Amino acid sequence: MRSLRDFTSGVGFFFQGLGWVARNGRWWLFGLIPALIAFAVYVAALIFLGTNAADFAEFLTPFADSWSWRELFRTLVGIALFLGGLALAVLTFAALTLAIGEPFYERLSAAVDVLESEHEQPWWRTLPRSIRDSLVTLGYVLLFTIPLFILGFVPVVGQTIVPVLGAAVSGFFLTVELTTLALERRGMVRKARFALLRANKASALGFGVAVFLLFLVPFVAVVAMPAAVAGAALLVRTRLSPTSNGPAPTPIP
Repeated sequence: MRSLRDFTSGVGFFFQGLGWVARNGRWWLFGLIPALIAFAVYVAALIFLGTNAADFAEFLTPFADSWSWRELFRTLVGIALFLGGLALAVLTFAALTLAIGEPFYERLSAAVDVLESEHEQPWWRTLPRSIRDSLVTLGYVLLFTIPLFILGFVPVVGQTIVPVLGAAVSGFFLTVELTTLALERRGMVRKARFALLRANKASALGFGVAVFLLFLVPFVAVVAMPAAVAGAALLVRTRLSPTSNGPAPTPIP
């Protein structure tokens, strides 16, 4: 019961973030800029993938040349490739947008989550670390999503259990990405951030799954990105680190 309550409260933090940016429209417009840039990149990549999916499928399945039903099989492979690309775009959208717009979202996060003191470093040091941490997170995501992608072809299981597990995995790692700014301002390194989110898994899942489902809707990811950053800052301040200064900082190299 408590886990369900924590999950529901995690969902609520996104709506709190939405309410915050609705009351502070200037910050919402401010946060749209990097999201629009990232969105344009992904649209171009998905259009390219969609128009060439059949060729990619044929290249990946030379063993099916002699099959009588090779066209149907390759059509299914092409659809699977496009859906996989779409899922990867959703999973990495937040990471790319945060990397592009780190100065924007640092200011937005700081406006939502005001600290008496915080761990500050120049952007030229934080940006490479953020990219490295995002690549590590992507590695964890692929570790889970590749087996789930394969299981997706299993009848019944692939249409019922796998989508739920996929949303849970994707949601958790979206929360990892979105809370990075607020937790780094408290001086927490990647391992400490992961440990904190695992200890508050239900809340992290509730917040992340809500964001993930919204990000599946075209263009909603762009509009909702500032709210997601604001909601993540509120999640950290209220649930993960409910003190004025957060936990004792862990030095960031």
